[in-house]
Formats: sequence, structure tokens, C-alpha cells
Amino acid sequence: MQNSQEYAPLPINLSSGIAESKSGEFWRLGEVEVRRIGFGTKRLAGGPSGAAGRDPQQRAVALLRRAVELGVNHLDTAAFYPSHGRHGETSFESLGWANDVIRRALAPYPKGLVIATKVGPTAHGMARPDELPGLVDDELRVLGVEALDLVYLRQMGLPSIAEHFGVLAELRTRGKIRELGISNVRVEHLAEARAIAPVVAVQNRYGVGFGRTNDEMLRLCGAAGIAFVPFFALAAEAREAGGVTESAAILEIAERHAATTAQIRLAWTLSRGDHVLAIPGTSSTHHLEENLKAGEIALSPADLATLDSITD
Repeated sequence: MQNSQEYAPLPINLSSGIAESKSGEFWRLGEVEVRRIGFGTKRLAGGPSGAAGRDPQQRAVALLRRAVELGVNHLDTAAFYPSHGRHGETSFESLGWANDVIRRALAPYPKGLVIATKVGPTAHGMARPDELPGLVDDELRVLGVEALDLVYLRQMGLPSIAEHFGVLAELRTRGKIRELGISNVRVEHLAEARAIAPVVAVQNRYGVGFGRTNDEMLRLCGAAGIAFVPFFALAAEAREAGGVTESAAILEIAERHAATTAQIRLAWTLSRGDHVLAIPGTSSTHHLEENLKAGEIALSPADLATLDSITD
């Protein structure tokens, strides 16, 4: 991540423990190796009550700095984050300050930090292809960089993504984007995109008992060496409302491991393949620290069989 403008230096460095960690804890996003547990900025405000609370952005600055101090080197964001919505719904209300907070918290950005963002959704629906360059320029300006590390095309209801993805591929050729991904897509979309430009990551809904229609997408990504980055891995069917969806089976496994249900959900997510990356979001430092420990949990074959058997 290269800065296009200077900011006051901050005493923040990626954890020295990264270099000593096991190789299985990492996956490459293009040219950069990232830890498989990252951080998503969607929940930075903490939901409707958090959005109305005192100084949510100041708390978010501290949380982002703590995440990087703990070794997180993969942030997932968007111009329309943070956001919140109703239980089970796919529509959401955007607060729109996540990228500004990332810049305030972390610029000049530590070496090795990957900031992945996404374009597509707008206040009037899915952006037209000709609107995408402006959305990318806005991301560059607010994040304060010369090139975006990774940009997902977050599609909404498109039968074909070729025209939209082609625009982003051209922006990559011009140096405004380093790597490309696609989000909320079908298998045929992945084939379309790969025929135009390299795809380093796919971001679809997926979790314990949720979004298992994407099992095939996960398999295809693994075979092609593409990162699969689930969203709603903790919220599951609660979707935009956030939180952690509970179930008796997950609670029982969590109790046996002296873990939280969020940690069990994340451990299962990571078990689905070395190419699977987790991006849990939160507004809580305590939950951040818990989530980052999910990679230490060794689920037994019986645990995995139980979790695999939970269906949508």
C-alpha cells in the first residue's frame, strides 16, 4: 500500500510474529502474503445503537490501530461501510465513513498491509460501467493512495459482469488498481471475469449452515489458486443485522473447546481450505482479540462432521 500524500507518522508496525507464524496461516492476494484472518470494516459502527453512540469514529480509529498491532495485514472495506440493516435482509443503511477512518488511523500505511475494497452498489442501485472509474477515484482520494491494492466488483443482479469487470481491468492496466476480485457472483461470472483479467479473490456469502450453495464456488477457487473470502460468516442468516447466529450444535462444540460460538464459526470457515480467508468485523476490541485466536482452535473430525451437516 503506497501513500499518495503524507500524514503524521504513527507508531504502528505489523506484528513481528507474522514472520514466525506457520505458512498455513497465510495466503497470497496477488503479490502480497496475508494472514488468513483479517478484519472487515462493515461492523465498525456496531449497528444502529453504535452508530448513534458517542465518538464511534474515534473508537474505530483505536480499533483499527489495535488490529494492525495484533498482526492483521488484510483489511476489507468499501466506501459504503460501515453499514447496518434488519435481520435477514439484504438491503442496508450506509454510514460511509470507514475509508476515511482507515486513513486517519493507519496512514502512512505499514508495509505489507493490504486494503481490499469494492465498488458497484450506489444509492440508486448497481453502478453503470461508466460510473465505475469515478467510484474508484473516490476510493483513491479518501484512502489517500495512488493505487488500490485489491478492488472487488460487487455485482447486484447482473446477468453478465463482463462489461463492468472490463472497466476495472482497464483501470488496473492504467495503474489505479493492483489486483481484481469479484463479489456476490455465480460460477459463470467467475469464468467471464477470468477471461478478461486475473482474479485473485472471490467474496460470496458463506458460513456454517449458510450459503452452502457456494460450495462449488469455493472448490473452483481452490483449484485455481484464488482466495475465497466469505461474508456473513458470523451473522449467517441474520445477514445485514450482524451479530453471531447461534445454534445448539455450535454452542455444544464451543463449550467443549472453551471457545466462543464466533470462534467456532471462524475455525470451521478456515477448515474449508487453505485458500479461504476470514474477514470478521466488529466494533469491540475484545471481540477482535477473540476472533483472531480462532485459528488456534483444532476442530475434531466429529466437530467438522457436525458443522458440515448443518444446512441452510
